[in-house]
Amino acid sequence: MEYFLGIDIGTHASRGMLIDQNFAVAADCSVPHGMENPRPGWFEQDAEAVWWKDFCTLCRRLLERSGIRPGQIACVGASALGTDCLPVDRDFRPLRPAILYGIDARADAEAAWLTRYYGAQRVQQLFGHPICSGDTATKILWLKNHEPAIWAGAAWFLTGSSFLTARLTGRAVIDRALGKGSFRPLYRPDGSVWEEECRLYCRPDQIAACLPVHATVGTVTPEAARQTGLAAGTPVITGTGDSTAEAISVGLVEAGTAFFQYGSSLYYYYCTDRLVDSYVSPAGNGALKGGKEFSVPGTFCLGDGTNAAGTLTRWVRDLLYPQEAAAERQGGENAYAVMAREAAAVPPGSNGLMMLPYLYGERSPLQDPAATAMLFGLKGSHTRREINRAALEAVGYSTLQHLILFDELGLPPRRLITAGGGTRNRTWMQIVCDMAGMELTVPAPFQCSAYGDAMLAALGCGALDSFAALRRALPPGTVFRPDAGVHRLYAEQYPIFRDLYLANRQRMHALA
Repeated sequence: MEYFLGIDIGTHASRGMLIDQNFAVAADCSVPHGMENPRPGWFEQDAEAVWWKDFCTLCRRLLERSGIRPGQIACVGASALGTDCLPVDRDFRPLRPAILYGIDARADAEAAWLTRYYGAQRVQQLFGHPICSGDTATKILWLKNHEPAIWAGAAWFLTGSSFLTARLTGRAVIDRALGKGSFRPLYRPDGSVWEEECRLYCRPDQIAACLPVHATVGTVTPEAARQTGLAAGTPVITGTGDSTAEAISVGLVEAGTAFFQYGSSLYYYYCTDRLVDSYVSPAGNGALKGGKEFSVPGTFCLGDGTNAAGTLTRWVRDLLYPQEAAAERQGGENAYAVMAREAAAVPPGSNGLMMLPYLYGERSPLQDPAATAMLFGLKGSHTRREINRAALEAVGYSTLQHLILFDELGLPPRRLITAGGGTRNRTWMQIVCDMAGMELTVPAPFQCSAYGDAMLAALGCGALDSFAALRRALPPGTVFRPDAGVHRLYAEQYPIFRDLYLANRQRMHALA
């Protein structure tokens, strides 16, 4: 039997999976790791001691625990933190710790200088948005300004997945969509290096070649085989960023599919058949950032996140369920399970209580860091149960607000998928389903970035013949179906949610 290997390197942990030719999980393993914060606003990881070490450790553990022979692995796929900046030498050895994705804000001065250098209109043309800490080119420019010897000595500036693939195969490549999205403006629209723009940041030869995410770029070298335990000559695909791999793992491979991740924040991806420009709703429903090319050929993607989802429910837990949280720490029932049960006992609409979820300001769809949260309609008859459910409904309304924006663009979703820790709360998912008024699929728990990497490896070596076949091969997951009456209630109450912010944002800003 053949197997496909996928390994993902995340912010705080790495995970690997072996799946068989029926795309079932044969082995699953994780290892934790740390992250360095050497100065305020700086976040780094040692690519050798964390990324590559974790990759090698997971390879050996998966082979040992599964009993699978290295020669049975037909192809390897890897993903990692999406928009990091790692200078390496000719042997792909790191020259310094990797500068991590958008959480690292050391290049703010470079972003401000570039904005003045280009002007706002040219920035929009080149970057597609105001220059920010998530743009890898600003980090390369920071190295040029602050660590010129490392900058000049770098053979390539890689991101996480391209580093892993390079160490496996000896080739510097990057997922075409990831490169064009996170390394702007270093690549042309066709994926070739844009020499004229590139020279402001680095030499054109320091940038990896763009390839499709599932392209077989090479094979495991003898040295990589010695370190990982894999068989030399095993095919390796390009690989991608961790969030893209997770999106593909749950079936975000066709236009008309919306994917919402309910973690600490709410992050969405919406797969479209055309490139969508930035959009501001004339009806006051918020705004969307412009889209970009997606890793699935022929598709594009909208994507952004809120500032609160799980952090809002955690606030409710800590404030209103401290005894349950303390009991959980002593081995009692999970506090969130208690909260889910209590929320389910409250009728839709939370008995006339509504919450705005902006505890920490808001990104999408408001793009207003000064926005604040609100409880509206509070009565003496309300208890913690109503506040608890209102918090779940607040995140549900934020989801609905994004779906309304997609509809305004003339791109109503045909399929809705959710993932993340929040999906364990069935009450929450039913709220989202009822608000959306369409079926909602929650994938199996093992459908994660590492599983997506393994599925891409199967596609890359021909075990799957298309992305459509990849989606058909995925497990069905759990399907929620909407209640038509509850959907009408939420549709009637949504304008209140929207207008509470619109009517009070100036007061929010004044208080802030």
